[in-house]
Amino acid sequence: MDIGIKGKACEIVKEGNTALSMGSGGLKVYATPAMIALAEKAAYLSVEEYLEEGQGTVGTLMDIKHMAATPVGMEVRAESELIEVNNRELTFKIEVFDEREKIGEGIHKRFIIYNEKFQNKVNAK
Repeated sequence: MDIGIKGKACEIVKEGNTALSMGSGGLKVYATPAMIALAEKAAYLSVEEYLEEGQGTVGTLMDIKHMAATPVGMEVRAESELIEVNNRELTFKIEVFDEREKIGEGIHKRFIIYNEKFQNKVNAK
């Protein structure tokens, strides 16, 4: 897998992904947990086609700043760029934008796993 792989994921801010609805705050603004999930989606989708059959990735770290609020009705776009590959650990630079400005940035790590083996191990807990 090569450094430089880019990904993107978008969504509209709706009642269901506001801080009030998600329980992360009391306002009808885009929730930080929703922003994190969108950033993870951009990253994992960007590398899916480069994985072997039966492999997937799981998130292991999210170090992100949520720098600006976004109202209901506005589109949010998360962009990822693979900046480091260390064996099966992948490190991504994350940037998140609404229609007006950058609203988030940070680092996200994912680990390449074998789906069935991983699921079986978790199910055995």
